[in-house]
Amino acid sequence: MRAALALLLLLAAAHAMQRGKAYLREKVCQEYRTLGKENFRILTIIANSRKYSNGTFEEIGHLVRDIVSLAETCCADGADPSCYDAGSTALSVKSCSADSPFPAHPGTAECCAQEGLERKLCLAALRHPPQPLPRYLQPSDKELCQAFRQDPREFADRFLYEYSSSYSQAPLPVLLGSTRTFLSMVSTCCISPAPTACFLKEKLERKTLSLLTLTSNQICSRFSAYGKDIASFSYLASLAQKVPTASFEDLLPLAEGAAEVSSQCCESVAEDCMQKKLLEHTAKVCTTLSGQDGRFADCCKGKNLMENHFCILAMPPAPAPKLPEAPEPTNKELCGKEGALHATRFLFELARRHPSLPDAVHAKLYEASGELLGECCSSKDPSACLDSKRKWMEAELLPFLEKASQLCEQYHKLPFLEFKTRLRETLTQAEPQASPAQLEQLLEQRVSFASTCCLPGAPPLLCASKV
Repeated sequence: MRAALALLLLLAAAHAMQRGKAYLREKVCQEYRTLGKENFRILTIIANSRKYSNGTFEEIGHLVRDIVSLAETCCADGADPSCYDAGSTALSVKSCSADSPFPAHPGTAECCAQEGLERKLCLAALRHPPQPLPRYLQPSDKELCQAFRQDPREFADRFLYEYSSSYSQAPLPVLLGSTRTFLSMVSTCCISPAPTACFLKEKLERKTLSLLTLTSNQICSRFSAYGKDIASFSYLASLAQKVPTASFEDLLPLAEGAAEVSSQCCESVAEDCMQKKLLEHTAKVCTTLSGQDGRFADCCKGKNLMENHFCILAMPPAPAPKLPEAPEPTNKELCGKEGALHATRFLFELARRHPSLPDAVHAKLYEASGELLGECCSSKDPSACLDSKRKWMEAELLPFLEKASQLCEQYHKLPFLEFKTRLRETLTQAEPQASPAQLEQLLEQRVSFASTCCLPGAPPLLCASKV
């Protein structure tokens, strides 16, 4: 199965390989023969539904049929050695045609302006941005069985497409395990004499894997959007908000560990990488923080570490603690050897004092701080540059942070309609010159931001654009 997973990274679009290397026909054919046509087809549905998560079921179906047909034709005994390269070239030509049945992508035109291997490599690198939030809604048990009995193969294909495109950032082995056990559950329980009891039993057995799919999709979405460095600070800020009494020294290694799990496992084809590393990380978090905070102690009581991790991930921020004003690093410290660490510590102090500040704002702050240090510390007069930035922070940035924090705090505290009413009153007072239409537009922007980005696990790419 590991070999099959490795194959899928190869298959996504016309089997492109590293720049300058020939297509590994023998490798693909070996895997096709090992897996058999049906398993090869199923894995290709999952891989392409992840890669083109905004594609339609019909578009993914066209792509899968052509990829499987290419392998079936060119891996047959006695097939011409040039068959595979010619077939993949034909696929790239089909991708570039005006009436291409494959998933549309904004970068296709640029790829199609190239020729030969360059075009194939370019097309293979295309990938849709992930869905902001998982869109798959599991039907009732009765509806599942009705669809399954009507056409088992169509049901399975559509489920693989919907689930894989919805959780496209979850690692491939996690998606494979989750979809396989789900289809096994349906096929078993829909012919059971007691389907209700069967579904209950199977769902309990799938619970850990379901949580792993949900959390790993969230974790890898953050990693994909931010990269390792910003993802590490994002974890640090999140922990600081949940347990503001914990020290920087306690939380920084945990945040770096979480980012390392993402780095090692989000694109790994090792079957148990994400589950194993995530459970090890959860154990470290529980060991470090259970004694410092009652909510962490409650989350860490369970024997199932995946449930414990999900509990921590979903934990809302703690109330704002009464702390003195955050000490600012000096100009000398910021431009010294450990300047980045001093800046991170200061942003950590801001995070624990603004527990409702959303993740996307923290990410922007961290990114901006790195750019600021790069700009000022390489200038002719670093101190003058940093001093001017401090004045801007005091005048513009800190009031913005207060407003964003208050917005999310109110969103968490108030019923939705009351939140919207209060916000309308605040905006009316703050913008007395605005027309009713302008006020309504401002209101909807703020409400959209709060309802999407003030929650744990908010979609990072979408919220970055809203900030």
